[in-house]
Amino acid sequence: MGRTRVLRSAKIIVPSRSPVVHCTVQNITGGGACLKLANTYSVPDSFELTFEHGRTRRACRVVWRTADLLGVAFADEAKSVAKT
Repeated sequence: MGRTRVLRSAKIIVPSRSPVVHCTVQNITGGGACLKLANTYSVPDSFELTFEHGRTRRACRVVWRTADLLGVAFADEAKSVAKT
């Protein structure tokens, strides 16, 4: 499965924490993604990622990290968020 370079803005959402963490999706596959952010220190090992202007939300699990990059595996199928 090849990775697709996307450079897409996204937000990391951590339940019961605020604010959201802004990041950039560097590349993506059906099973995971590489995220770039200012600092990965406070990001937990699991969180939700929202992108496409909030239209898509994915549960993620961190599989590797550096000071400014996260490699994540998607823990579920993509969910479309309905706008009301």
